[in-house]
Amino acid sequence: MDDAALLRYSRHLLLPEIGIEGQERIAQGKVLIVGAGGLGCPAAWYLASAGIGRLFLADDDVVDATNLQRQTLYDESTLGQPKVLAAQTALARVNPLVEVVPLQTRLEGERLAQAVAEVDLVLDCSDNFPTRHAVNRACVAAGKPLFSGSAIRFSGQIAVFDRAGRGGPCYRCLFPEEAEDEELRCAVMGVFAPLTGLIGTALAAEAIKWLAGLGAALSGRLVLFDALTMQWRSLNVARDPSCPVCGAQAQA
Repeated sequence: MDDAALLRYSRHLLLPEIGIEGQERIAQGKVLIVGAGGLGCPAAWYLASAGIGRLFLADDDVVDATNLQRQTLYDESTLGQPKVLAAQTALARVNPLVEVVPLQTRLEGERLAQAVAEVDLVLDCSDNFPTRHAVNRACVAAGKPLFSGSAIRFSGQIAVFDRAGRGGPCYRCLFPEEAEDEELRCAVMGVFAPLTGLIGTALAAEAIKWLAGLGAALSGRLVLFDALTMQWRSLNVARDPSCPVCGAQAQA
């Protein structure tokens, strides 16, 4: 770590839980963020500012006027631009030492499997259940931890699914695919702008903690937040032994 990096990350280095060794682990980290929207923007911002080594951003959408209410990496000058390219430019201003790799595509199938295999962990910041389940299956198959967040109306939630590290549940254990027919997207339901910042920032915090090896792991818990009452709740969640993705039958 050179003098410029020591100065840039000095407030992390002052924390005994992180120090130089923890910051170096962060700098070696490779993270994939699926979705560069309301959750992906603050998550990417804090991962970049914290000095993550390589940050992959996957999204096939372009910046729209409706995004500007909460997607903080964009402004009116980026309207019509691919989100991942606009985000790459914005994050370069935040921290030019971080390599941002834009993936202007909807990851699925083999491309999703390859992207997951390249990184240490995945942040699912998508806004639809099919993508969330596809990302979960790819993470389980590759043995990579999945950091999942959602924000709709005034309600947010965060969970970490670290199957390889702690043997906890996967996303499918909590949210069966066949039970999620209702369209629950902010484009339909609305979303409170600051909520996306709170949940996205919390996802970044959990990812940085995981990379640096500090703090209590969120694996095995689901954290719920109500922005109207400003209350957080934490629920213990267990693995479903009959889960078709991570259960014994699936691994047989």
